[in-house]
Amino acid sequence: MRIKEENPFLGIDWITVILYLILVILGWLNIYAAVYDEQHQSIFDISQKYGKQMIWIITALVIAFAILIIEADFYTVFAYGFYIVILLINIAVPFLGKEIKGSKSWFRFGDFGIQPAEFMKFATNLALAKFLSNQNLSVISTKRYKKLADYFFMYKNTFMSFLIIGIPAIVIIALQNETGLAITFASFVITLYREGLSVNFIIIGFLAVVLFILSLLIPQQYFYIVFIVFFILWFYFGKHSWKNFLIKISYIALASLFVFSSNFIYSKLQPHQRGRIDVLLGRGEINLKKEGYNVHQSKIAIGSGGLTGKGFLKGTQTKYNFVPEQDTDFIFCTVGEEWGFIGSTFVLVLFAILIIRIINLAERQRSEFSRIYGYGVASILFFHLTINVGMTIGILPVIGIPLPFFSYGGSSLWGFTILLFIFLKLDAQRLLVLR
Repeated sequence: MRIKEENPFLGIDWITVILYLILVILGWLNIYAAVYDEQHQSIFDISQKYGKQMIWIITALVIAFAILIIEADFYTVFAYGFYIVILLINIAVPFLGKEIKGSKSWFRFGDFGIQPAEFMKFATNLALAKFLSNQNLSVISTKRYKKLADYFFMYKNTFMSFLIIGIPAIVIIALQNETGLAITFASFVITLYREGLSVNFIIIGFLAVVLFILSLLIPQQYFYIVFIVFFILWFYFGKHSWKNFLIKISYIALASLFVFSSNFIYSKLQPHQRGRIDVLLGRGEINLKKEGYNVHQSKIAIGSGGLTGKGFLKGTQTKYNFVPEQDTDFIFCTVGEEWGFIGSTFVLVLFAILIIRIINLAERQRSEFSRIYGYGVASILFFHLTINVGMTIGILPVIGIPLPFFSYGGSSLWGFTILLFIFLKLDAQRLLVLR
């Protein structure tokens, strides 16, 4: 039984809202610092990126307000609708949009551009929460089955969940050439794990990544020896039956197929993507004027900040444009150079508090839909933060994804704002349900 909602802001978690506002303002200041020009000193100059970002921030706040005044049931009822509509828009954008930096994933309106792929994340989160909350079973059943058909029913929720996540990721990769954004959909594995996904799936995924890396570092002929030795040991210490023998042969065959196809997959990547992998793995001699330039300059910028930084608007690496994309993908370089280790730690702590806060809010939900959606929000923010900061300091490959609330761009800011404030509205709804 529900009570009448007289105040649309009743129950809103204002601590999360304040954290959001602090991060957005800090992001705006760092965009100003990243593209600062003494000829354009006003931060409100809309002819510059920081002025345009101010407009994006204002419109994002309007969107947040609109989300909060709409009843929470709207997002539950139309979860699949959001997913289908935004998916169709993403399918259409390569044919109707404009190509920017090698990917045709933008709609252009004068000086402003919209990237629909950024909105696919909150839509997928809604659809996944809707699907899982409608199931009577957990993601993975613990019951054992013998027939192949029974395995499908055992794992059907998992298969459908991966399908909901995988379709938009494939569309974004195949049609828009946005591999970086597509990879962020892997963050939903964290949500699935919370809802009962077997750890075996995560282990298999981890091993696949390890095999891919090793296949690029080790000559493939050595894998023959490794697989043969591994198979002999596994067979010797395992159960001796034809069924177990065939299962082990199948695993070895699949692993071998994956390893020996890795170089083929690697060859099909774009040159700049192969270069980024080479830089991370240290394959061959890295050209610091080409594929290794971004990360090298990024490390210099962050390292030069020292403990306390060079001061606001005083970053030399920033001022002289040594680091490409320093207002978008490499915005954390500006934080490191001008605010130093202390300032960088402060920003990371703010993000950590926000993510932990969202997880705590998710755990207190009465609705499964709200809990699952909340974990999706936390997972996406954590994944973006980890990958973005990791690539700027050179421990992860450069895949070109924004730092939430910091990187320049309206699509990113709008997408993260919608993602977060839908959850805040869902969280507020629990106060409208009578105990």
